Amino acid sequence: MIRVALVDDQALMRAGFRALLDAEDGIEVVGEAGDGEEGVRLVRARVPDVVLMDVQMPGTSGIEATRRIAADPALARVRVVILTNYGLDEYVFEALRAGASGFLLKDSEPEDLLAGIAVVARGDALLSPSVTRRLIGEFVARPPDRATAPGLEGLTPREREVTALAARGLTNEEIAAHMVISPFTAKTHVSRAMTKLGARDRAQLVVFAYESGLVTARDRGAEQAPS
Repeated sequence: MIRVALVDDQALMRAGFRALLDAEDGIEVVGEAGDGEEGVRLVRARVPDVVLMDVQMPGTSGIEATRRIAADPALARVRVVILTNYGLDEYVFEALRAGASGFLLKDSEPEDLLAGIAVVARGDALLSPSVTRRLIGEFVARPPDRATAPGLEGLTPREREVTALAARGLTNEEIAAHMVISPFTAKTHVSRAMTKLGARDRAQLVVFAYESGLVTARDRGAEQAPS
């Protein structure tokens, strides 16, 4: 049973999500909240598997609520999915930076919402390779924020390489082909890099690579250049 909490300031939106999820076997809605502050209290009280979090709410925003949830060791297994009307924008990036595991558009098809909840509940990031590439395309051209970037010194050369490749949107299979290693070895390197960086999931590798300057606009341009 996947336990889900709903955090959105629009009661009608929450009601729609609840109706959809309540009708689905294997999903239980454990509570609702109308703002970020209330949402954090709800998550701490009920410890759901997945939180559907509106990104923009009055008072405590979804970004700040996500940051508090991600920073609480007691909630380490809770995964936050950001709900947005606008797609891949500044708010989504800041939410990923705060610890969200991915995002969904509010007008997503019901089957996409249900599939997304399942993906995040099993510990994966809700960021397809194409979305990850768009994320890098939107934000990697800015100067890296080295003041907040995690240290990469603890990573081996192989781990640094797989982190950069994962942050550019490559799957484990694509990383394996690029590095001429097995997919299992690629997955192992990615997992070790995540552990050393304290990344909650693959989405955080994108953020860390951007923040540290490991992935740059030049890297992206070289990747997209014709061979």
